[in-house]
Amino acid sequence: MKQIAVLLTVFNRRDCTDKALYHLFQNKINEDVSIDIYLTDDGCTDGTSDMVRQKYPSVILLHGDGNLFWNRGMYRAWKEASRRNDYDYYLWLNDDTFLLENAINKILEDSSSKQDKAIISGATKSALTNECTYGLHDIKSDKLLVPNGKLQKGTNLNGNIVLVPKYVFHILGNLDPYYHHAGGDTDYGLRAKEKDIDVLLSTEYVGLCELHPSLSVWCNPDYSFKQRWKALNKPTGMPLKVLFYHERKHYGLFVALFHICTTITHCMFPKLWNSFSL
Repeated sequence: MKQIAVLLTVFNRRDCTDKALYHLFQNKINEDVSIDIYLTDDGCTDGTSDMVRQKYPSVILLHGDGNLFWNRGMYRAWKEASRRNDYDYYLWLNDDTFLLENAINKILEDSSSKQDKAIISGATKSALTNECTYGLHDIKSDKLLVPNGKLQKGTNLNGNIVLVPKYVFHILGNLDPYYHHAGGDTDYGLRAKEKDIDVLLSTEYVGLCELHPSLSVWCNPDYSFKQRWKALNKPTGMPLKVLFYHERKHYGLFVALFHICTTITHCMFPKLWNSFSL
């Protein structure tokens, strides 16, 4: 029997969480596969936990105080899952991402083809446009890879749907809790690369997810500098301390300092920055 721990973290998106769990429970899973679901409710005030208890009583609920955000919420769910059992696989799942009906079987097939020694990033597409939305980026161009029926190696991992086999977990461990919200998924992919572990895009689409707005408040000229600076340093923005940590960890001190300077410049002069980026 293959045992999978499915990991989610949620905050005040009850209907979205409900839909994600519904699609998860509706998945056509082979008889030799079992799943346990670990969900971190990071201080929801919209009745998410009550909904989960009523509709999905088998879900293992964990709780935060609203300050965990995505990465630390996922870290908590993963820590609890690995404490309870040495699972064969750990599956990250965003609550705005809806699995296609055969998604788990397909992503397990992809993993098995690599002897369960690689990370598989599940490709998602838009239900509105059918275009690829999240998954994995090409190593050289950093463009989003599109499923083509073959496993493709990439970098810059999106955490929407990610399968981490036990072999990989025993080498890399959990997400890095230094990150609040964003960055932990990218960091995990880079850590894998540094350990010569392949990060691969699924051969097919395995989920639906719509793109988030591409222009963040911190670099949006429609907002004042005060608003942009505040947004930049929120856990959900691009806190300079976290950015420096990430860049120094993977690329060295010089690159870290350079990217701190360019990020501050981007925040201060977004119109000028955007004009040079065209």
